[in-house]
Amino acid sequence: MHPSYEEQKERFCFVQKASHHVPPHLHNAIEFVYVLRGELELGIGCELYHMEKGDFAAVFPDLIHHYQIFSGKEGMAWYLYAAPELSGSFLEKLQKKCPEDPVIPRANLHYEIRNAFICLSKDKNVNDITGQAYTQIILYRCIQEYRLTEKENIGSHDLIYDTMSYLFSHFQEELTLGSVAEALGVNKYTLSKVFSGTFHTNFNQYLNEIRLNYAASLLESTDRTITDIYLEAGFESQRTFNRTFLHKYNRTPSEYRKMSVYPL
Repeated sequence: MHPSYEEQKERFCFVQKASHHVPPHLHNAIEFVYVLRGELELGIGCELYHMEKGDFAAVFPDLIHHYQIFSGKEGMAWYLYAAPELSGSFLEKLQKKCPEDPVIPRANLHYEIRNAFICLSKDKNVNDITGQAYTQIILYRCIQEYRLTEKENIGSHDLIYDTMSYLFSHFQEELTLGSVAEALGVNKYTLSKVFSGTFHTNFNQYLNEIRLNYAASLLESTDRTITDIYLEAGFESQRTFNRTFLHKYNRTPSEYRKMSVYPL
């Protein structure tokens, strides 16, 4: 799997966030969301799923998904991210399957799922062991409500899915909006609207995000030269790489490597 738009470095993370547009992305974490206030639209594959207060959804690992906000009301939600290895006996299902409909309405949500989120919101010192317990409780209860399908059945004919899949496979190459549109068999103006309307960014900015995430992972985990890294990530020049890297991470590639969580 190529690097994703969103990096998940922690094995377990629980956070409360205001609802907002989140561009299409994927990661290898399990993602749970519980809406506290307002409305939220969760997009997976070709479908957009509506969520309201008290509704819950699970996004299985390596599924392209995004969030949209159509209501003018301020929204809020709890998000839980857990590494697949914390899922225990559910790991095989997470790797191969996913829900046909990821949303469980408030009326059908098991009280143990709701209680798990409430407990997590009060506990400021959750370690991996505790996180594993909560993850498996939530999975046990939500999987009972889901009809599971093969992941390959999700998003196979969706332009958003096809666009991301193509970019993750070809980001190291020289790409333009026009060349990607041609490869996908669509008009470049149609593709441009996908980036502005769903990704909430433009083509070049989104492509740079993918490349920067890949470069950052190489800086953290290898001793390869910065020249090798920016070329492999698809950047045309070190000047462009340094400028975009500094803009995102607020430090140069060399400084980032020195401050890496896993220094060489």
